[in-house]
Amino acid sequence: MEQFGAFVKMVDGYLWGPWLLILLFGTHLFMTIRTGFIQRKLGLGIKLSVTKDIGGAGDVSQFGALTTALASTIGTGNIIGVGTAIALGGPGAVLWMWLTGVFGIATKYAESLIAVKFRVKTESGAMLGGAMYALERGLKMKWLAVLFAAFTAFAAFGIGNGVQANAVASLLNETFQVPLWIPGIIMALLVALVLLGGIHWITNVCVRLVPLMALLYVVGCLIILGIHRAYILPAIQEICSSAFSARAAGGGFIAAGVMSAARYGIARGLFSNESGMGSAPIVAAAAQTRNSVRQALVSSTGTFWDTVVVCAITSLVIVSSVIANPSIDSETINGGVLTHAAFDQIPLVGTVVLTFGLITFAFSTILGWSYYGERCAEYLFGSKINIPYRFLYVIVTFVGSMVALDLVWDIADALNALMAIPNLVAVLLLSNLIVKETKHYLGNIDDLDKDPIPSRNELK
Repeated sequence: MEQFGAFVKMVDGYLWGPWLLILLFGTHLFMTIRTGFIQRKLGLGIKLSVTKDIGGAGDVSQFGALTTALASTIGTGNIIGVGTAIALGGPGAVLWMWLTGVFGIATKYAESLIAVKFRVKTESGAMLGGAMYALERGLKMKWLAVLFAAFTAFAAFGIGNGVQANAVASLLNETFQVPLWIPGIIMALLVALVLLGGIHWITNVCVRLVPLMALLYVVGCLIILGIHRAYILPAIQEICSSAFSARAAGGGFIAAGVMSAARYGIARGLFSNESGMGSAPIVAAAAQTRNSVRQALVSSTGTFWDTVVVCAITSLVIVSSVIANPSIDSETINGGVLTHAAFDQIPLVGTVVLTFGLITFAFSTILGWSYYGERCAEYLFGSKINIPYRFLYVIVTFVGSMVALDLVWDIADALNALMAIPNLVAVLLLSNLIVKETKHYLGNIDDLDKDPIPSRNELK
């Protein structure tokens, strides 16, 4: 097991080398420029997310698609992932994570646009889409589409399942001495119950759970920041200064180089908001929408809520807590323990907020990613694979709760990279189409009711 862990860490280090960081962050910047800074349409996207698109084709509402995507993105990456980034890359990693979110809005918009543009309707009337269909129908790159689908179907067991289950079980074990297998069984049973109903049951649960859990978590974090208000400004200064220097940080932080801060900040930023990974567009393709741009705008707001809001608040709680309590040694503890130690500095409130946030975030993520993985498995093997895939997914929920966290995170990071590469290829090679669609609907005057532009590249 130690040899396997060392191998995974080696592969992970290679995949997340400078070349991928440049490709990922470069795509964010490139699409920001090419779309005319689509981030300025964030308000329109938020408005559309709570507006029903009457007459749009699809399986679920735009808000349902957004909350399902948020369910999968607002997970342990927003809590444990932030702590891991800070523990490994120093407080400067937070700024890189935040910048990944700000510019990642453009990539999330772009990948969602092509997912809707090239989606297909099955014989049963269901809408299927994602990077695999954009690669096959838009670029005639079937082989790359197969690779993306395979990586995603497999990644769902790690990033979307094992990591989440492990984080919940570990927290309950450390906080309340609950044996790891107990939360594993409970989560597996709840997941099995929801998966019986497919996308509609998943969406119904997410529509009700996601807004509530996010609101309560943010309010709880704001209460903690209110208690630590004297350390908020020093925390912000530490985050900004450490992002571009290799000096020793304050409090209990260790010195981390700029490359280390960028590597872990961008990697955890991707894990958190999934911009560029190609996962969220899979459910975006199922949304009831009249055209690609409407849903792309809605989907892009997910990155804002996830990273620019939730991750930013979590990072301020952790950094301010460590500065206020230098006895927290981030050099000798992992991200999960660092996060727990930071929240634990606030009696009662901190533990309650962390426990509630982690359990609800992780459970919703497990549900959202089950849909991603199943759709990709269906792309590869047909609808006959759906039931066996769900059965295996439930088993992994239980097993994942008892797997070493560091190994699970390393596997998840590697799979994130393998998913992102073909998806970014689709986004970059279809950038002209993305620009054309954007100008068509968001030219001088926003006109999202125009007729869709037919694509010459679509298969007949």
